[in-house]
Amino acid sequence: MIAITPLYAGLLALIFAVLSFRVIGMRRSARIGLGDGGNLLLTRRLRVHGNFAEYVPLVLILMLMLEIQERPNWQIHLVGASLIAGRILHAIGVSQEPENYKIRTAGMILTFSALITGGLANLGLGGLSALIASY
Repeated sequence: MIAITPLYAGLLALIFAVLSFRVIGMRRSARIGLGDGGNLLLTRRLRVHGNFAEYVPLVLILMLMLEIQERPNWQIHLVGASLIAGRILHAIGVSQEPENYKIRTAGMILTFSALITGGLANLGLGGLSALIASY
């Protein structure tokens, strides 16, 4: 039964909703209907929101595929927890003015860790060996 990926998908959906509401709230308060209107805070919120939308779906697909393959639960939780921590830290780091590059960088490292770990885990040892042997 698939039970781990839906947990992370649900949590990430709630985070995405918060990020969406932050963009909507800034648009309403600044009266900017489209684009960023030159508002730096709105630009930051748009990029946090967009960056989340760019990375999260692929990592969730990788997690689901691990779960379908009945890989160890700890592997799936490792990818999911890294993704959540990474996206939260990235949002905090980028949202600040001035930007907190240490927090942003930590968030990106965790996000890439989730992406790369999920990708490698889906290749498995056989898949990775075959890939290396083909070169």
